[in-house]
Amino acid sequence: MTTVLGIIGGSGLYQMSDVQGGEWVTVETPFGAPSDEYFVGQLNGVRVVFLPRHGRGHRLLPSELNFRANIYGMKKLGVERIIAVSAVGSLKKEIVPGHIVLPDQFIDRTRGRISTFFGRGIVAHVAFADPMCGEMIRLLGDAGREVGATLHVGGTYICMEGPQFSTRAESFLYRSWGADIIGMTNLQEAKLAREAEICFATVALATDYDCWNTDHADVVIEDILRILTQNVTTAQRIIVNTIPRLPATRSCPCAHALKDAIITDRALIPAAVKQELGILVGKYLGE
Repeated sequence: MTTVLGIIGGSGLYQMSDVQGGEWVTVETPFGAPSDEYFVGQLNGVRVVFLPRHGRGHRLLPSELNFRANIYGMKKLGVERIIAVSAVGSLKKEIVPGHIVLPDQFIDRTRGRISTFFGRGIVAHVAFADPMCGEMIRLLGDAGREVGATLHVGGTYICMEGPQFSTRAESFLYRSWGADIIGMTNLQEAKLAREAEICFATVALATDYDCWNTDHADVVIEDILRILTQNVTTAQRIIVNTIPRLPATRSCPCAHALKDAIITDRALIPAAVKQELGILVGKYLGE
């Protein structure tokens, strides 16, 4: 059975409890080691690939994540769709801690993170106006409503560097920009998934009000972990209910994002780079 779905678990989600017949698989990539081994098994009759974003035991800071290796490993294992589960802070009063957001936009506040597979002699520019897969958001929304989750479909995710939480001035600034939630990881995953022609969507678990809401206490890690425990259970139910809704074939633009994106003269692309990126670009380079 072909691998259909990849799941990246963030804070609080280090294992998908419903996956059956699974095993941990080591994947080598040209970009070094992923965050951990991948857990490959069956969920609702579909083969899934699960990766704990920060490693089992939560060992890696957001800035330490090898995003290229993580997404490349998913591609190498045949994944065509990724659901990323992430803890976030809420920048809107109506997004109450415990609610779930399916964002459709990003603002980048990270610094110096590698967010592309390209370079080293090959240049590609993929479209990223709509960074999430609209089809995936729709399916997750339908599944979330079915399980009774309190959902906010759409919204802007500020991706900050971390690992510290925001200053109060930053939090007010992001609210003035109209952003909805804030986290530390998903932007690079989304960019690389697009380059790998993998559909990508985030299930964002609101755990706190960042520090802008002075009617509430500032971010306290103990409160975050308590709310996370509740939210992670709901997120897993959403994923389980999304799987039967996945169409056998993809009709979204994600599936051919690289079609017209590679602008380098094919004759000048280094052979070693062609080989490294073969699973991404081979079909467009006649390899």
